[in-house]
Formats: sequence, structure tokens, C-alpha cells
Amino acid sequence: MRDLQTEDVSRHLIGESPPMATLKARIAAVAPSRAPVLVTGPTGAGKERVAEAVHAASGRGGAHVAINCGALPPDLLEAELFGHERGAFTGAVAQRIGLIEQADEGTLFLDEVGEMPAALQVRLLRVLETKTFTRVGGRMTLASDFRLLAATHRDLRAAVADGRFREDLLYRIDVLRLEVPSLVARSSDIPDLLAHLAAEAGLPPLRITAAGLETLQRHAWPGNVRELRNVHDRAQVHYRGQDMGAVEVSEALGTEHSSPRPAAPERAQADLRTVLAETEATLIRQALEDADGTIARAARRLGLKRTTLLGRMARHGIEAPARP
Repeated sequence: MRDLQTEDVSRHLIGESPPMATLKARIAAVAPSRAPVLVTGPTGAGKERVAEAVHAASGRGGAHVAINCGALPPDLLEAELFGHERGAFTGAVAQRIGLIEQADEGTLFLDEVGEMPAALQVRLLRVLETKTFTRVGGRMTLASDFRLLAATHRDLRAAVADGRFREDLLYRIDVLRLEVPSLVARSSDIPDLLAHLAAEAGLPPLRITAAGLETLQRHAWPGNVRELRNVHDRAQVHYRGQDMGAVEVSEALGTEHSSPRPAAPERAQADLRTVLAETEATLIRQALEDADGTIARAARRLGLKRTTLLGRMARHGIEAPARP
């Protein structure tokens, strides 16, 4: 069972860095529970993907339904969550089944739960206590057996102290907790994430040199994986099929120019390619030496896949060292 859970988690979450390995193990541990889970972490780090992974590994037969609590005004958010009867308010021309009802025997994911209005916090608390609810404008009490997942990038305890979030609701949703690491904390996952983004878009993977990868891994990533996706999409437009070194990566990041630099003179381009190629070859030779000639270990040191490293070695005419 645990192997199946691990496979379900890995399908949703990309990366094998120590922080991600820890997160995946924790997801596999909490997924079978019926207890609520609070997913925390910075904006853009992938909290919704974590919630999807928890549901996938939970074994629950119902649907995974999600809503961003900060994206709708209070009246519309209430109608989306609880549903409504025909004629409940202007424009309610038909009965609507809400997300709580849709999540029966499945998972209800409330993203940015800290943005939920106070009146709805009271209603949600009641649902969590009784597993029953009524539609907006309705009288019939309905039941829904859902598992709650919630996410926030805010400090909910500070929100409680400021009177913006109910303390009793916090205790209800913060039973099990999963912390999603920032991209900076898992920068070694960047090559795998870029490869996944390319495959997801049906595009060839970006060709990034060792110097370019170092530039990516030293970036601050304030937007986390969401920012990485933007950089990938930008690079696919301007540099697809080209080797991306430190200069090209910096431009894709927007740290040097907002658009690709003008074409340099032919001699300057040739000199730059030569310098970058020599730098990459030097880094590969050093990694092989540090790894005692073991290709897989050298690839890990460079943040590359083994097959990618072999391709780069062939390009530079570097032979694999003879193993003793």
C-alpha cells in the first residue's frame, strides 16, 4: 500500500532533493488519515499540487474539488461552497450543487483559507463539527463525508491575534501540517522541473549549460515554481534549440534585460561560445574527478541526468574514465 501511495505522490510532485523527499514521505504518511491537513508555504511553491498528491494517495473514492477563498466575493464564495436553491437570490434561476456536496467521500481543498470572510468561517466550522450543511436559500439538512485540506501562505496564528481568523476554526483545520519548501531550498530540483514543464507543454527540453544552470540555482526565486514556469515559457520562445549559458539564462530571468540582447558581432558570438564550451568541459572533468569517474555521481554533482551528462561528454570529446 505504501509503495502505491509513494507512486501517487511522485506523479504529482517533481524533484528528489532532500526537502522534497521529506515532503513526499510526510504526504504518504498523512494521506490515509481522515484528519484535516493544513498545507503551508510561500506563494507559488506548489501548495495545490501537494493537495492533489494527498488526495491521490488517500484512497478516497470521491472527487478532489478545490476553490481559492480569496478569489471570490463573500456571497459568491458562499454559493460556490454550499450551493443554492432556485430563487435563493437574484440570478439563482436553478438549483446549484455546491463544492461541499460535490466533495462527498472525496476531498475539499480550500486554497488561501486565511482570506475566508468571518461569516463563512462560522458556517465552515459548523460543517466541520457536524458534517452537515444547508444550501443557500434551502431548509433541508444535507450530509457530506469529505476530507478537508486547506492551504495558506499567511501566518494564521497572527491572523487569530489580529481578529481576522477564528481560533476555534484554526484548531479544526490545523490537525496535520505539511510545509512546502521554497524553490531556493530545493534548487537542485530545477533541471527536473524544467524537463517536466517542457514535457507538459509538448516541447523539447531547454538546452542549459552548466554555467546557465548555476545561474538558475543562484537566483532568489521570489515567485518560486510559478516564476520558474514563466522563465521556462520565456526561454522556450527565445532560446529553443539553442545552448543557454549564464547570459541567456540571466536574460530569461529578467535580471539583465527585459528582452533578448541584440545580435552580437560574429566574432564576439564565436568567442562567447568558445568560452562557455571550455567552461562546461572544465566543470564536467572536475565533476568526474571528484566522483572518482562514476558517471551517475558526477551527474548529480552537476544537477544533470546521467544521459544528459553522457551527451555533453560526447560533445566535448570527454571519455568516461576507466573504472578500477
